[in-house]
Amino acid sequence: MEAAALLLLLLSALLGVSSTLSFYGDSITFMPLRRKTDGTFQVTFHRRQNGRNTCESQSSHSCEDGVCTSSTQSTVLQTDEDSTGQGRWCQSERRTAATISTNTTSFSLRDSGCCWTSNVEGKTNWTSLAELDLGRRSDSHSLNGCPVTTTVSSLRVPQNCFSRFQLLAHDPDGDHVRCRFAADASAPANFALDETACALTAAGQVAVGVHVFELLLDDFPRKNITLTYADGSSVVREASDMNAAPLCRVKLQFSMEIVPPIPTCQAGHSRPMFLSQTPSHGDVLFAAVGQDFQFSVRAQAHHTSIQDFQVSGPMNSSKVFKDEPNGKADVTVSWQPQPTDLYRSVPFCFTADTQETQSDMRCVVVTVTKRAVIQGKASVTCSANKMMVALEKASMPGIDENYLQLSDPSCSLTSNGTHIVGSMSFSTCGTKLEDQGDFLVFKNEINSYMKPTEVITRRNKVKIDFSCQFLKTISISSYYNLHKSDYIFTESSFGSFGYTFEIFTDGNFTSQVAASAYPVEVKLLEMIYMGIQAQSDLPNVNLFVESCKATPDDNPENTLSYDLIKNGCQMDETLKIHPSNQTSFNFEVQAFKFTGNFDQVYITCSVILCEPGSAFSRCAQGCLTDPSRRRRKRSLHRETVGHYITQGPLRFGVQAVANANDDGPVIRKSDPSAAVILPPVYPDIKSSEGARGIKEILNTNISTVVFASAFFVALVVMAAVVGHFIRKRKAEDRKSLLVSTWDN
Repeated sequence: MEAAALLLLLLSALLGVSSTLSFYGDSITFMPLRRKTDGTFQVTFHRRQNGRNTCESQSSHSCEDGVCTSSTQSTVLQTDEDSTGQGRWCQSERRTAATISTNTTSFSLRDSGCCWTSNVEGKTNWTSLAELDLGRRSDSHSLNGCPVTTTVSSLRVPQNCFSRFQLLAHDPDGDHVRCRFAADASAPANFALDETACALTAAGQVAVGVHVFELLLDDFPRKNITLTYADGSSVVREASDMNAAPLCRVKLQFSMEIVPPIPTCQAGHSRPMFLSQTPSHGDVLFAAVGQDFQFSVRAQAHHTSIQDFQVSGPMNSSKVFKDEPNGKADVTVSWQPQPTDLYRSVPFCFTADTQETQSDMRCVVVTVTKRAVIQGKASVTCSANKMMVALEKASMPGIDENYLQLSDPSCSLTSNGTHIVGSMSFSTCGTKLEDQGDFLVFKNEINSYMKPTEVITRRNKVKIDFSCQFLKTISISSYYNLHKSDYIFTESSFGSFGYTFEIFTDGNFTSQVAASAYPVEVKLLEMIYMGIQAQSDLPNVNLFVESCKATPDDNPENTLSYDLIKNGCQMDETLKIHPSNQTSFNFEVQAFKFTGNFDQVYITCSVILCEPGSAFSRCAQGCLTDPSRRRRKRSLHRETVGHYITQGPLRFGVQAVANANDDGPVIRKSDPSAAVILPPVYPDIKSSEGARGIKEILNTNISTVVFASAFFVALVVMAAVVGHFIRKRKAEDRKSLLVSTWDN
């Protein structure tokens, strides 16, 4: 990170128990920077440190002479500890405020010490790090901020259950956060990192024992911005330049114990699963200064008991544990923000712990405001595959509907005289699917926002959460189609419009493949018939399919993909587009599969609606062999943004069925993000697939019977032959004995 000067906060050696093998990790979060009237900066940060026994000792901070004019530190307070009395883990937090001279464009702080808890990698020394650009941003007119992250003190995962571990990576400025392993701290063996999602993954079998991790979280602007500094200089940061120095960099250090394998990794069996009422990972909540803030966490483990919940929270936060029947337990987390917490983004992380293991870790961020955020309750209508939210204007005086948006800003809200309305399918407009253990929950939210050009605002901040939830035990066909067929969007210039994306049985495009038949079994080289249909409130629109590509999963951004249509141009030689009306697009393509160990294909298309009559709309432009010719000012011609719609999967080979001796549930997926637990499914002898399965079983059994029968006959024949010779030998012996006796 470029800097005119560098503030180096040197941290002294650890004291007392801190010098023993007790370091489990730490994290640093920053308050919004503040520039004082004399031009100096106030930098305030909170450090959480994890360890064992007692966590009331932390390194002391000191400022470099001539750079920091003053520095104050709070008392170290222990925020969480092992409730069993064994002193296995604890966490503490300390607040530090420092004043920095004006002759800086960035600063950094570091700390180092000894020693990590005993670990597989044999690491001892650790180093904390944070670097921050001190420029004022052109998009928010505020000083730059840093990503927010932390973990609970003690993480435990069974060896056979480790596949993906999600970490918190929230940026208050809305920047893109990229996670990576620190250059001076190599990754433990067989651990990999999804840098975009900030999630640890397995690259092989991970070793049993304690592993230590040192990650760097870097943030980059999502759009071009200008940073202006105290000395009057400025610099432009381009969103596309991911090789530039990050706007901020913080280091996250934590340890994770991989414990021996357990009999089953099924959530809710011996590993606790979170139930409804529990916030989702990454949720942003709001608290007001001087007012009590609470949230509840609920979990269940059917075959063991939950002993406690670990909670990583701020100073003065508390928790109340409650045990319930049937392996359930809950904890209520409470906190009252103080004036010094105003505008702070506070991370909370939590796990449900048993004697042997623990649940996944979830984290939320609590933003502290001066007064309570308006949190209206919306009227939500849940139907088969979409939801509609209606907010009564009279219930929220002073609300400005022009500054409200859904999770996905490209989906607009509509308005009438009394209500603000949004309509969306379960797979669009930023709707998230959350598995809440006993429920499947589809969640979205309405938030207020500010324009980048605004310097002041007189509008209240608004956050309205809404959701549809379904019990897992319900008949899924009555509530949610597993295949993605219906997509509903809203845009201010087009109102509500939607698309259906279907697979058809033949080239007449009249008979759709039933939802119950998904995933659709296909054979290589056979023709697949697919069709897209648009519906709009406007009477006269044109549908344009700009692209269609295949991927081995339902992630359209998968690097492994194959283009059928690109920039409006046909790319696959077997693709045939059938004549249809202006709101339909029917095509066929010869079935194919990806090379390698892939047995399914998803098709994702980008679709646009245009008003007819404009020679310069994207629909009128058609195939663009040179994408640089594409017109970029959509506002000049009435058309929607491009929306992704996905269909599939197309599957090659016979679908597996449950074994009759398996008492557990079966998870059937069409959309991997929408797993639905159904009762075990056994072969149906009335269906062709079931009959084929029975036939295969019978063929296998017949072969076994024939072989066994032949073997048994051979044994009988051999026994008869041996018996014959034994009887013959005995007869000869008796004859010899009689002759001998007669002679005597």
